[in-house]
Amino acid sequence: MFHLFRHLQTAYQRLLPVLYTALALYLTFLLLRFPALSLSYAFTGLTLWFHKMVPVLLPFMILSGIMLRMNLTESFVSLLHPLLHGLFGTSKNGSYVMIMGFLCGFPMGAKVVGELRESGRLSYWEGSRLLYFCNNIGPIYFLSYVVSILRIANPLIPFLIMYGVPLLYGLLLFRVPFFIHRRKQPAGREILAHTQAPAFQENSQKHQEKTASDTGAMSLLSAVDSSIVSGLSSIAKLGGYMVFFNLLNILFVPFSRLPSFLQLLYNCILEITSGIDRCGHISPYLVLIMLPFGGFSCIAQTYSMIRNTDFGIRPYLFHKLMQTGITALCYLLLRSF
Repeated sequence: MFHLFRHLQTAYQRLLPVLYTALALYLTFLLLRFPALSLSYAFTGLTLWFHKMVPVLLPFMILSGIMLRMNLTESFVSLLHPLLHGLFGTSKNGSYVMIMGFLCGFPMGAKVVGELRESGRLSYWEGSRLLYFCNNIGPIYFLSYVVSILRIANPLIPFLIMYGVPLLYGLLLFRVPFFIHRRKQPAGREILAHTQAPAFQENSQKHQEKTASDTGAMSLLSAVDSSIVSGLSSIAKLGGYMVFFNLLNILFVPFSRLPSFLQLLYNCILEITSGIDRCGHISPYLVLIMLPFGGFSCIAQTYSMIRNTDFGIRPYLFHKLMQTGITALCYLLLRSF
């Protein structure tokens, strides 16, 4: 049995590059076969990124970066931390992740968790669980874009489901014994986090030394400069992912006889922002159910934010699917009454 498994694993590893090559050739053929449509898909992703993502996320990314680099996160959450600590048992930095993740929206939750973990200010146990439920569509994005596209007259119930489900899910992760029995993480986790991000650690140490020796104005200017560079880099990544995953909508263009529901589902699973624009007026409940998942583009963007940490993308994907299933159940029960 073991030898069979080894043979299957070897065959899979050999087949995977062939499949990737075939997909790349197929996508290249489609780009040449449908140039106008390819341009339209790419332009849609770029437009949505520029008009919807940059104005909403970039200011928060810069502001959060300044607070992280000046070690202001704990004082920032001093008012709300007693409440969040009492409910979830979070540290002050964990409370900061919750506030930024829920207020600023995706992918700020993943970005803040990743940066705090890289700098050693967040444990693996706490950071991983915060990542699972604090990386959601932001309320500004939800109320200004989703509600208007879906033409929701009374957004209160969808709003409560959108943010109530992850909050309750977070309580389960932090408070239910079944989920917290592995609170003591395996040996070497903390060391791994530091060894995987030497550049950030080095920059952080240099910044602390500079803060101690220079004036407050200089430390502020240094933090602003670093935060702007980091924010622009992160927001540029989001733009690249949105363009690429929007472009992948062309994959099923030759299969025009697919059921319309499958095409709409594919649009939402692939990239949620363009999915909302394409199928929100046709199937609003499908969009509302898919919002917690965020689409493969959001999954890829989350990976880019945590790739230098010891957090895994597979557990994150599992917990996002769980929250999507709970959301679907909520709307199913809601429509039954």
